[in-house]
This record gives sequence, C-alpha cells and structure tokens, in this order.
Amino acid sequence: MKARVYKSTGSWYSVKGEDGKFYNARIKGVFKIEGLSSTNPVAVGDWVEVELEQDHEKTAIITEIHDRSNYIARTSPHKKVAHHIIASNLDQALLFATIREPRTSQGFLDRFLITAEAYHIPAIIVFNKADIYKEKDIEKYAEWEEMYESVGYKTVLMSVKDGRGVEEVKALLKDKTTLISGHSGVGKSTFINAVFPEFSLKTQEVSGWSGKGLHTTTFAEMFDLPTGGAIIDTPGIRELGLVGISRQELSHYFPEMRDLLQECQFNNCLHMNEPGCAVKQAVQDGKLHPDRYVSYCMILDSIDEKQY
Repeated sequence: MKARVYKSTGSWYSVKGEDGKFYNARIKGVFKIEGLSSTNPVAVGDWVEVELEQDHEKTAIITEIHDRSNYIARTSPHKKVAHHIIASNLDQALLFATIREPRTSQGFLDRFLITAEAYHIPAIIVFNKADIYKEKDIEKYAEWEEMYESVGYKTVLMSVKDGRGVEEVKALLKDKTTLISGHSGVGKSTFINAVFPEFSLKTQEVSGWSGKGLHTTTFAEMFDLPTGGAIIDTPGIRELGLVGISRQELSHYFPEMRDLLQECQFNNCLHMNEPGCAVKQAVQDGKLHPDRYVSYCMILDSIDEKQY
C-alpha cells in the first residue's frame, strides 16, 4: 500500500495510508539511497510503500521509498559531512523571519533562499511580529521587502497578535504542501495555532537572557489542512549549513545573478576579483543590491571546497 510519511521520531515513522488511516511504521533493513549521505533515509513528506504487519493492525513495515520530486536539506547538526533532509515533495516553503525579538539575519534569510533555489522549491518570506516593530524596524522591513521582491520573492508583513497579514498567509497554504521554517521564537507555532487551533502545537516565549527562541518542535511533522493541502512544521533552525553547493555554483542560486552569468568574461567567474565581471558591474550600476552581493561574498567565503 502507498502511504505518506507524516512524522519521524528517529526509528519509527507515522504514515498515512491510501486508506486514510495512520500507521506506526519502521524501515525494513537498510535503505541505500543513490549518492546521498543523509542521516535520515526516510523524511517527512516522502511517499513510501508499506506492508501491514499481520499480528498488529496499527503497525507497518516501509519496504520502498518513491522518488522525491524535491527535498530540502541542511548539514546534519551532529555530522557536518552528512546532511539531514528536513522534508520532501514540497510545493513551497514559508520562511518565518522577525526584525526583532529575535532578529533574523540577512545571512540566514539568504542561506535559506539559496537552499530553496537549489532544490527548486518556491520560497515566500513572512516577516512576523509586526505589532512590536518600532519605526526603524518598519524601515528595515521596507528595505528588505524592496530588495527581495525586486528579485522575485514574495514577502508578507504579518502580526498574529493584531491579525495583520494572517488571512493572506493562510490563503497561500490552500491546496499546497508547505514547509514552514525559521529560527526558534519567530512565531511559527503561534501562527499555526491561530489559524488551525485543532493542531494545538506547543509554543514557548523567546528566552530573555539570550534573545533566542527556545526549541518547541523537536521533529518535523505534517498536518493536513481543513482548507486542503498540508503544512510541515519544523524544529526551529539556529544555523542553516548549505549542502552540496560548490563555490562555482553559488551564484546560480541568486536569481538576480543568474541572468548575468553569461555576460562575465570568464565562464568560471566567482565575481570577486576577476576582470570583466558582469555581476560586479551590476552592483556598481545600482542594478544589483549591494547587500545581496555582500551576502554572496560572505557565503562564498564560508563554503569549504574540501567537501567536493
């Protein structure tokens, strides 16, 4: 029977069969996935084949994983050379960010967007907690809104507290499988509880001494939406290590750079010190946002070529 993985707790998986019932499932033997050094062979969102266990009507064995249309991964928190698949078979990703309490850095936003581009997943940025923004925070949002929307990313300003933007974000989820991600403490679970109270997810305040959110979700979990579609709630991510992206490829995942790559003098241009670089020229001409270019340079500098 075909089934979809809704939750993984390490060795056991919660799967929903084509019969509409949930089963506790485990893997039969070891799955070898071609060219993938993943810490989790089965991920939330995967389509799998299961065999029901004869002596127990609620348990099943996963015998096969169907090919993924896409997936999103990060470096494993425990093993930097391996990677961890956050979720698979996604229609879109919603990145929750906050300008304050806690502040989401542009570096984190850009790493997430690069990852989404690399795995062909449309990404939307939701700037939450608008009700606590001061004037300078609103200015920062306007700046980021212009920067990201000019390269094709949708942004939404939202406040669960006063309801601003909530219906707009809720409408984006209809009939799609959506990954919801971001740092701990940015209000992912609070938003989900506000629009779908039947899920009653755990939430926690931002820890006062560090300004960082406390982890409330420990495993990714998928929920079917009453409006159609599904959301995958993920643990708060502190850092997002890029997986399988070489220095040479990085600029391909900046949409505004991708259009310029053919114009560079050298086809292996890294857009740093090379002559005849169309990307650097675009920055000088005001056609490419300098903050995005600086972000590119910093991320380029952090990629360890020894991995390839």
